[in-house]
Amino acid sequence: MTLRSLRPDALWPALVAQSAHALACGAIHPIETTQTTLDDAGVRFVVRQVSSLVRKSSQTRRSTGSFVDPFLPHDPDLFVADLSPTHFALLNKFNVIDRHLLIVTRAFEPQEALLDRDDFQAWFACLNAFDGLGFYNGGRDAGASQPHKHLQIVPLPLGDAGQALPIDVLIDAASPEPAIGRLPGLPFDHAFARLVPGSVSEMADQALERYRTLLGTVGLGALKVAGRDHQSGPYNLLVTPKWMLLVPRSAEQVEGIAVNSLGFAGSLFVRNAQEMETVRAIGPMTLLRRVALPRRDVV
Repeated sequence: MTLRSLRPDALWPALVAQSAHALACGAIHPIETTQTTLDDAGVRFVVRQVSSLVRKSSQTRRSTGSFVDPFLPHDPDLFVADLSPTHFALLNKFNVIDRHLLIVTRAFEPQEALLDRDDFQAWFACLNAFDGLGFYNGGRDAGASQPHKHLQIVPLPLGDAGQALPIDVLIDAASPEPAIGRLPGLPFDHAFARLVPGSVSEMADQALERYRTLLGTVGLGALKVAGRDHQSGPYNLLVTPKWMLLVPRSAEQVEGIAVNSLGFAGSLFVRNAQEMETVRAIGPMTLLRRVALPRRDVV
């Protein structure tokens, strides 16, 4: 394991350098987009129109008949750092956002298995090192494209609309108390919790406890599968050193427009102009509501 991976001041330079290398040698294939902002329900959503997502999507579907794990073995040109005895960091091969990082388990674990302390330890080794948004797609209906467990981070700001995250306006309006609560303005079921920044170890302990509570709050209990705790339903999870947001899912997409965790941060992706017009017509917040579950009266 390399020492640089454990030093917070070295992780970002390693990510920048490896991104440049991977781009130069063709190991990553950035998906070019045009960016539009749409105001809805008090949030300025960032919508990227993607030109080559159809090609990636078709490749993924063709490969599902005979699964080949892209992480075992991983492409060495995508490798960024060893994070822990259980996790390492890779670049996202098909990145829409520059320096998109994957936090991958060394041994195969299913994406539907619940997150554990090792996952959070590796996650916060990165989130405490640079300004980013962590997210997890819990299952195919939540946007997961690979069955091998992987957490993700994208650097902030997420768009160029003058804010780190489109949903910052809702975060700022939420209660400052650490109790589990809601974000005002989200018209679907979810649970939100603030975190107290600390060391990587402290954050891992705190986040694990909050995560389990968030799951229980939205009615997603654990299921035992082959002796391991698994999720009882699909969900998306957003994480920063200051807060966590968990959203249970009812559907993967609406009218052909897929939504993953980044959608609930206010960042949506469409494949063409027709889908962009669909988002305009439906409204970004309504799109999120339709892939989530009805909002409960009590959290």
